[in-house]
Amino acid sequence: MSLLRVENLVKTYGDKTLFNRISFTVEKKERIGVVGVNGTGKSSLLKAIAGREAAESGDLIHAKEFRVEYVPQDPELDTNKSVLETVFDGSAPIMGAMRSYEKALLRMEQNHDEAAGKAFEAAQAAMDKQGAWEASAQAKTILTKLGIYEFDTAVSTLSGGQKRRVSLARALIQPADLLLLDEPTNHLDNDAVEWLEEYLKQYSGALMLITHDRYFLNRVTSRMFELSEGNLYEYIGNYERFLEQRAERQRIEADQESKRQNILRRELAWLRRGAKARTTKQKARIQRAEDLQDQDAPSAEQELDFAIGSTRLGKSVIELENCVTARGGSILTNDFSFLIIRGMRLGIIGPNGSGKTTLLDTIAGRRQPDHGQVTHGETVKIGYYTQEQEDMNPNLRMIDYIKETAEAVRTVDGSLITAEQMLERFLFSRAQQWTYISRLSGGEKKRLYLLRVLMTEPNVLILDEPTNDLDTETLSVLEDYLDQFPGVVITVSHDRYFLDRSVSQLLIVKRGSEPDRFYGSYSDWLEARKSADKPVKTESKSAPVPKQKKKLSYKDQQEWNTIEDEISGLEEKLEELDKEIAEAGADFDVVREKFEAKEKTEQELESKMLRWEELSERIEGMDQS
Repeated sequence: MSLLRVENLVKTYGDKTLFNRISFTVEKKERIGVVGVNGTGKSSLLKAIAGREAAESGDLIHAKEFRVEYVPQDPELDTNKSVLETVFDGSAPIMGAMRSYEKALLRMEQNHDEAAGKAFEAAQAAMDKQGAWEASAQAKTILTKLGIYEFDTAVSTLSGGQKRRVSLARALIQPADLLLLDEPTNHLDNDAVEWLEEYLKQYSGALMLITHDRYFLNRVTSRMFELSEGNLYEYIGNYERFLEQRAERQRIEADQESKRQNILRRELAWLRRGAKARTTKQKARIQRAEDLQDQDAPSAEQELDFAIGSTRLGKSVIELENCVTARGGSILTNDFSFLIIRGMRLGIIGPNGSGKTTLLDTIAGRRQPDHGQVTHGETVKIGYYTQEQEDMNPNLRMIDYIKETAEAVRTVDGSLITAEQMLERFLFSRAQQWTYISRLSGGEKKRLYLLRVLMTEPNVLILDEPTNDLDTETLSVLEDYLDQFPGVVITVSHDRYFLDRSVSQLLIVKRGSEPDRFYGSYSDWLEARKSADKPVKTESKSAPVPKQKKKLSYKDQQEWNTIEDEISGLEEKLEELDKEIAEAGADFDVVREKFEAKEKTEQELESKMLRWEELSERIEGMDQS
């Protein structure tokens, strides 16, 4: 028997249909990812299953003892309770045993009489009976892994992100048949996301989640649901398999639509020609043509088009000299000098609270460093996408909100695109553009805000957690846009896939010190960190050299004889350039010169590696012949 069966669920929002009689089942221990463009009803689906929002019609069928745990994007917590009380909300016996034990322990420390001893023994017995020792240890471990270290702190003192993490810990600690998670990786740093990924793989109940983190989806899920225009499509497999199967579904739909159009064209041509036939046949033909016309065509796969131009950027961009940033009397970044140059793709990572957003604000000129200096080039025009989008007037229509920034923008080829056309490219139809902002979903507001930032035509784009609340389709096209963006990109993100796609070097922020620098993607850095943690081996084996037997040309043979030495030389040159960049410190002219040399050397190395693979394959083919 299925854990949960959903039948003919219908829900609308205004004149928009979110669920058009959708049906599906959830089996025990399933791992289901829910995807779809913002505004298609992903969060509403989880709320309907959790009983937080009613649907117009449909049935949810499950066992009588069925238990659901739900973590929304914006949890509502009792601010009068402590963190630990909140986590054990719903487990009163465990929390009662823990409080009794704390009181008995305090009494024992203050008074060693017989009564205190008996009370302490009774409290210990209650802890044993309720399994409170294990529950307390588990709760504190989960909270710590999620970046919450003060267990008796009042919820009222926590930030929005901290409240989300407490809500997540509460759901993980409570036994449930089905766990519903809406963007669980938001406000988690990279280490916490990796821990959660591993934890959910071992979770005993079923899981249904919404997330923009494609690595997370790929590694955790075994089934995918896609919501699109009121319909639900099911796919077996993880996110990677979903992409393959969706492409095949869309191909089949396109073929079917092409056939339908051809039949309709022939039927209409026959009717218009007035071909003579018996009346009954003519009526049947007319009815068939009308039926074909009434059929809904599959929606065309729309793409967000970010091909917006940017203001020309001069040679001088942004320079930080001996900067110190602090918050609440505590130093975040200390004595930091850094040169941002044209074409830079910089990712900033680090634990929550380490000062990443503060550093971004300092780079952008939104706050002054507590010590040191930040200099912007004369041509710098910054577009800043913040975590909390600037106040959006809920009484404005979408089109008016965008037109406040620009009536039109110029693309990279010099043509003009109106605000209406840009909204269409962002999947907002002409009819939707007159919708008031107050009626948009959280994800739709984020998408609209991103469009507004890009329409300022910046040449330095600063993105603070851009992946939060944006759907995977929007993120994919944003990454494509960043590939072509001619200016500078600086981003803070915990999304590993986004970092791998969008940055070529990292700043690793550590509270109270100068950030570390790493040249490469996030995955490169993660691999380097893991390698550094492994014990050093005294013995090393050189890479095997493909055998050389016969039939290489003299020129190719000479190239093969030297190419590995050339590759080694380029790798050594890169290491030397990295050292020289680090040693250059605040000598920004030297840093610029060495960085340009490094990029040129990396290109040479890539070319040599490709040539090595080509020669190697040829030699292996000769050996097998």
